[in-house]
Amino acid sequence: MFKIAVLQHAMAAEIDANLDTAERLMRDAAEAGARLVVFPELQLSPFFPKRRANAKQDPSAQYLMDRAHPALKRLSELAKAHKLVTVANLYMSRNGRRFDASPVIDADGTVLGVSDMVHVAQFDGFWEKDYYDHGEGFEVYDTAVGRIGVVICYDRHFPESWRACALKGAEIIATPACNLAHENLDLFAHEIGVMAMQNSVYAAMANRCGVEDGQAYAGHSVIAGPDGALLARAGSDEQILVAECDPRHRLKIARKAGWLAELQDWLKPGAEGPVGVS
Repeated sequence: MFKIAVLQHAMAAEIDANLDTAERLMRDAAEAGARLVVFPELQLSPFFPKRRANAKQDPSAQYLMDRAHPALKRLSELAKAHKLVTVANLYMSRNGRRFDASPVIDADGTVLGVSDMVHVAQFDGFWEKDYYDHGEGFEVYDTAVGRIGVVICYDRHFPESWRACALKGAEIIATPACNLAHENLDLFAHEIGVMAMQNSVYAAMANRCGVEDGQAYAGHSVIAGPDGALLARAGSDEQILVAECDPRHRLKIARKAGWLAELQDWLKPGAEGPVGVS
């Protein structure tokens, strides 16, 4: 068994200040016995997609980074120092494209890969298509605590996102998120539980909190077990939310439920087959 920690916090306007917060929370999580930590969406910046992009002034430009950026190097060093598998979330560029992206860092500080948001929102308060390109798929990473998939924020509302990770062998699915204080937080919590149950995985949704530019962010991060039970739920303020993860318990539940074994081949990603009953 090991502990998962969701690092719920508010964001400052400066990257370095947010890195200092990350360092403090990672240290405290490690002292609490955590081996896996999950950060909220856009952990090193304000939530700039709250506003439409402006051709004359791009508030997001100062937060855009690539894999060589010092901020990612510092997160990797912190992961290594505290022996923490770390799911971060940053505004990243690659090959001339921009993404809402989650580097997955192993406990030895190695960046195993970067998962991009696939489904990109575009509505009031979430003008994300003004800033992000869409990712091309879902990856699962072999880490020191098991196989981890990443389903970023809006992706979680598409059950296919979870199933794609589960079919690749995910045992834990991490969800960096940005939920608003006035949204239906009970619904969001139960959504995480249902997706965890239907895919026999542990699920950890990390949300930002605090007030930015007049907008209150919810907190209320959640960790759910492979049976759908809500193992831990945060309040509205900064919090290190911790829950136990038992890989053998998950495997037992997965074998008993048999969701993936029973899934029809033609419903799996990339397959072709029936679309209705004739």
